Amino acid sequence: MPQHPFTSFEPRVRARGGWLLTLLLGALLAGCPEPVPPEPVPWTRVAQSRPEALLAVTGRSSSDVWAVGADRGRGPAVLHYDGTAWRELATGQRGDLWWVHAFENGPVMMAGGNATLLRYEDGVFTRMRTPGLARHTVYGVWGPSPEDVYAVGSVSGQSGFIWHYDGTQWSEVALPYDELPRTADGDIPGFFKVWGTGGDVYVVGAQGVVLRSRAGAAFTRIPTDTTSRLFTVHGAGGVVTVVGGEGQGEILELDEAAGRFVSRSPEGCPLLQGVSLSADGTGWATGFRGEVYRRRAVGRWERVPLGLPLELESLHAAWMDPEGGVWAVGGNVLSGALNAGTLLHRGPAVATVPAPVDPGPPPAASCPAAAVDPRPEGSIARRWNEQILGAIRRDIPRPTVHARNLYHLSAALWDVWAAYDATADGVFLREKHTAPDVAAARTEAMSYAAYRVLTHRYTKAIGGPTSAACFRAFMEKLGYAPDAVGTDGDSPRALGNRVAQAIIGAGADDGANEQQDYKDTTAYQAVNTPLVVDVPGLTVANPSLWQPLNLAVAVTQNGIITASGVQGYIGAHWGKVTPFALTRPEGGGLYLDPGAPPVFGAELRAHVVEVLRKTAWTGSDERVDLSPGAFGNNPLGTNDGTGYPVNPVTGQPYAPHLVKRGDFARVLAEFWADGPKSETPPGHWNVLANSVADSPGFSRRLFGTGEPVDALEWDVKVYLALNGAVHDAAIVAWEVKRVHATARPITLVRYMGRLGQSTDPAGPAYHPEGLPLVPGLIEVVTAEKLRAGAAPRAPGPLPRAGGGEHLAGRAGGPDPRRGRHRLDARRRVDALPAPHLRDARLPGLHLRAQHLQPRLGQGAHRAHRQRVLPRRPG
Repeated sequence: MPQHPFTSFEPRVRARGGWLLTLLLGALLAGCPEPVPPEPVPWTRVAQSRPEALLAVTGRSSSDVWAVGADRGRGPAVLHYDGTAWRELATGQRGDLWWVHAFENGPVMMAGGNATLLRYEDGVFTRMRTPGLARHTVYGVWGPSPEDVYAVGSVSGQSGFIWHYDGTQWSEVALPYDELPRTADGDIPGFFKVWGTGGDVYVVGAQGVVLRSRAGAAFTRIPTDTTSRLFTVHGAGGVVTVVGGEGQGEILELDEAAGRFVSRSPEGCPLLQGVSLSADGTGWATGFRGEVYRRRAVGRWERVPLGLPLELESLHAAWMDPEGGVWAVGGNVLSGALNAGTLLHRGPAVATVPAPVDPGPPPAASCPAAAVDPRPEGSIARRWNEQILGAIRRDIPRPTVHARNLYHLSAALWDVWAAYDATADGVFLREKHTAPDVAAARTEAMSYAAYRVLTHRYTKAIGGPTSAACFRAFMEKLGYAPDAVGTDGDSPRALGNRVAQAIIGAGADDGANEQQDYKDTTAYQAVNTPLVVDVPGLTVANPSLWQPLNLAVAVTQNGIITASGVQGYIGAHWGKVTPFALTRPEGGGLYLDPGAPPVFGAELRAHVVEVLRKTAWTGSDERVDLSPGAFGNNPLGTNDGTGYPVNPVTGQPYAPHLVKRGDFARVLAEFWADGPKSETPPGHWNVLANSVADSPGFSRRLFGTGEPVDALEWDVKVYLALNGAVHDAAIVAWEVKRVHATARPITLVRYMGRLGQSTDPAGPAYHPEGLPLVPGLIEVVTAEKLRAGAAPRAPGPLPRAGGGEHLAGRAGGPDPRRGRHRLDARRRVDALPAPHLRDARLPGLHLRAQHLQPRLGQGAHRAHRQRVLPRRPG
């Protein structure tokens, strides 16, 4: 979820905010005027202490009122009043909604996080396609008609944008960059609200910015004589008012003759966030701690006591209905908690909003019919492999944990198979058995072993109830009793339960710390302080080493929202986990030591350039040939293959298969980092192995020689070898990463970009440790290039390099809005750049460009993948 614009220079972490309130209590309330008697028309509470803060209110009349707000896990708050009762509506979307605009005799539009613009019409919510990516927060929306709509917002409180809807599509509106102030890192400020009248459209934002477009002309800046954040603009009766503030509240009104906004702030008024005026010149402004100010017709603003005790941080928005009623909404909106939702009304009595209905305990989980037995024609080993892949897809992406689980399931299947084989030995349990029907005995014993291991590992995981229901449903389909846990005797059931018992017992003491959900046992502490992803720049003690990330929004690669804030290091202890086949070298040391990684300097700089180049490919329209005749056939351990000369079946050359390099780069990242419903890289290897075995004409010959084996023998042997290797690979990889703790690309790119360029000592922004200049990829952006509109875009904002110049990397078209640039990412909801698809808590070289963010249109990648990837040869 995006942070509140008032706290835009800190990532929004819900646990924070006490410092802000302490500061405001001292700074904003000092010197407030003496209270005046309550006014005769009382204010009443319509809603209070709701789980979600309410952030905007509007309507068409006193009997057609809309309020929207935050998402605290149930979806964004949307309330509608029809003059008789309030109704809560489910949008089917996730993320906070910051503003709402109701068109007379038309739709209702709502704006919010993740580039969201919703259109509600005829009882249906539709998410509109916008020019934004998930890091864009739309704070305001307004229009004179449903075919002429403006939306404004920012990225982390800066990088302001204006979009316009012409009835067909949303598009970006040009900004007056030369007139806009800059943040400390050279960006433009964020924008918060938009409103218009009589052909004029006003936009307000941080650093005292007010923009206006007249009769569809370009936006220009109107002076304000303030550098405070300006949150809301509204007007009526020839008056245009803007409110905002930081240490001191601001009420500004347009003086058209003077060509500027002038202050009308009463002495001592605090931060104000909401404002609404009526045609007679009266108006209301709301803000900090529920403070309310009223505009008299003579143009004077004065504080009005509510006469109600309120426990909230701010009344965030206000609206005057056509009948003269006044509505105000808010909650704890300054600290980022976004709770304590409140709705107030001044005027004739209205119905109160019902308290949120407790849904009670969730219904018992059930297994989707398609997931009970996805591969009924497969061997029993393959069918249980499909069950664990389904459980992995429901869980959060934990490659080390899932690799271990895949190995242990494979070992369970193998140990049962080996028990009925004359020569094979088990891994965890070595017993020998006979049976009149060995195939039936193996099926039963494998099922009990697999069921016990999987229910033990996944019942308490994310998606665990569904996974457990699937395991049970599959057992019942096979005709077995899932609750039969006996281990005594020689029956296949008892054997399977003993195998599971042995594996579960070994896993309790294998170093993974399964009992504490795989928590680190080494007390690892990073050398570098966390990098605040949403704030440009960084501080590092050692740029050669790994740096934690502090995220305002944390979403896993398969779409599961996790805790924001500083992301912990995952798997610091994994090198201590018992392997399948690895052995330590004599005298100790790493299982497999690749040698010391490069440290900060020339060699590491070359790696950073390679990352930037490949990141730029995600926006490349260059066509590449992905046919088997040009791609693949790699020598072992390399990516140097140039394809196959002919199709081995037809004997003919392959036809070229040309696709955009950017499409291929993103699809490749989608597959390996994947989502939604990712089986993670360890699971991917199983999918690949299964796909090979399913290929038409495939012959199951072990090591490619000898007589073919049956499907069960093939599967148990392949799964043990494959998943034992994958488990060992996870141990090796995480041990190496933990020992060497190599830097993240985002750390190196930001650090080197801030230093400058290292190519031309006589050129601007030179620093010997900066990024090298690469034509078309990494260039110095000067004021002249910005004015000429020739500045290239970069993979993530690169901070100021010094001397007024900036570094930028080319990945798209011109973007002359600021001295630092970002990856275009092709503006597609299903085309977020590959760097965004890795888990922030995993160590090592994981480029994230600028943000970890939820990905829009998460189902679209399937069709996209089918369009880009070539068909299997043959």
